[in-house]
Amino acid sequence: MPATTTQPWRNRSYHRRWLLEQADALFGFFQNRAFNPKGGFFDLDATGKPLNAANPVRGIHSTARMVHCFAIGSLLGRPGSDLIVDHGMKFLWERHRDTKAGGYFWTVDDNGPRDGRKQGYGHAFVLLASSSAKLVGHPLADKMLADVTEILETKFWEEQHGAIAEEFNADWSVIAPYHGQNSNMHLTEALMAAFEATGERRYLDKAERIADLIIRRKAGENGFRVAEHFDGNWQVDKGYLGDQMFRPPGTTPGHWLEWSRLVLQLWALGGKQHAWMPDAAEALFAQSIALGWDKAKGGFFYNLDWNDKPDMRDKLWWPASEGIGAAAFLCEHRPSAFHEEWYRHIWDVIASSFIDEQNGGWHEQLTEDLQPSYTLFGGKGDIYHALQACLIPLYPATGSLTKGILAEISGH
Repeated sequence: MPATTTQPWRNRSYHRRWLLEQADALFGFFQNRAFNPKGGFFDLDATGKPLNAANPVRGIHSTARMVHCFAIGSLLGRPGSDLIVDHGMKFLWERHRDTKAGGYFWTVDDNGPRDGRKQGYGHAFVLLASSSAKLVGHPLADKMLADVTEILETKFWEEQHGAIAEEFNADWSVIAPYHGQNSNMHLTEALMAAFEATGERRYLDKAERIADLIIRRKAGENGFRVAEHFDGNWQVDKGYLGDQMFRPPGTTPGHWLEWSRLVLQLWALGGKQHAWMPDAAEALFAQSIALGWDKAKGGFFYNLDWNDKPDMRDKLWWPASEGIGAAAFLCEHRPSAFHEEWYRHIWDVIASSFIDEQNGGWHEQLTEDLQPSYTLFGGKGDIYHALQACLIPLYPATGSLTKGILAEISGH
């Protein structure tokens, strides 16, 4: 493919229109179907019907992601988005927040907390949701942003490591001396959003420290394969088994792709001061393609063992989505035929296999042969990854998606 002699897809009017159409379809699939009148949001089955409509368990990350995504919808001017933001923010504040001990419960149902643990992963998404809600003027945003920031700083942040602890019981007693990169990665994303929403440099400083630990040092020591699991002293735990959904064993190429974009975003927001960041972003992306892509059938294997062999051979929607975001950022900051080719190639697989033209939404899991599967997920519970894949390529790679939309609105 003569990528170097043709206009990048991201600059072509048809492709940009197609991306907006895909984003609009995702908004349309989730907006009314996922709305739970009793509070929060339903996970949806493959056809768009609620899973366990009677009394579903609501994970804090799912609620917060809906707030974030429909704050994006509000900035874009999509009718009904503010209602979703308000619905989600109230549920986070009134149902997920622990008014006695502080912090936010991992899962709740109609009767109260189902899993009362305080997870770094979940608190990262509360920070993201409140930062995004602040941009659209939600009345709870400042209060929630201040509250979750205090919790993160006083309960989770470990100054000696430059990263956060993983989890606590509901009463803030320690569960185990485990550290995970996934929660810290999503906190990096949220810290950048908080920096953009408030202008407070302390958020960006923490994001840079996390990236330095997990990417420059730890991933750099492992050939830019991002380790997922660490002990209490942040030494890599290659024998950790965990669970397939949130803590899969081995390495997860989708996270290499996610970090590739986040590191470039952090580099741009920080004034391009850290020369290691774009080099690391390129290396992470190249390794994900070399080791994580199924060269025979297409798609990224979900996770690899430490011999770089596929562990779970299924292909999930979110690594493909993150591949798009990473490729889009690299095409702007480190343009090359390689990055443009893979931007197109990943979209080819998404368009042919992940987008569900019959029922709407995207298939969240495919078999090795790219057929829909439901062993990890019961249907379609998430708009976040796919929506950002559709919208990130439409805006300058200088910060978060919300920053790009706001710049367009203001004419800057």
